[in-house]
Amino acid sequence: EVQLQASGGGLVQAGGSLRLSCAVSGLNLDRYAVGWFRQAPGKEQEGVSCISDSTGSEDNIFYKDSVKGRFTISRDNAKNTMYLRMNNLKPEDTAVYHCAASPARYRPRCGRLYFQFWGQGTQVTVSS
Repeated sequence: EVQLQASGGGLVQAGGSLRLSCAVSGLNLDRYAVGWFRQAPGKEQEGVSCISDSTGSEDNIFYKDSVKGRFTISRDNAKNTMYLRMNNLKPEDTAVYHCAASPARYRPRCGRLYFQFWGQGTQVTVSS
C-alpha cells in the first residue's frame, strides 16, 4: 500500500517558521515528482510548491508567487521523505497542507489533478 504521512504542522505566530515533513512508503521516491498543496478556509486547493522531476533540479522547482522567498521545498530520496520549510509565516498561510507524489516521467505541473498519491494533510495555523 502506498502511504504518504504529512507531519509538522501546528500553531505559530506570524513571522515564525515551521518545517513540514512527508514520509512516503510503498514506492521509491526517486522515481516520483513531489509536491505540497494547501487548502485554506473558503478557498480551493492550490499548489504551493512542487518538484516536477525526481531529484529537484533548479528548472523543475515551482513555487506559488506568494510563497517565493519564504518557503523551500526539498527531498531526501534515500529516506523516502520530502520537506517544506516555511519561514516568515503569514496569517494567509493558514491552511491544511497536503503532500503528494506522481510518476516523474509525466513531468507533472503543480496542480491537484496532476498528482496521483496523497497524504492526509497537516494543519498549519498562523496567528497575527
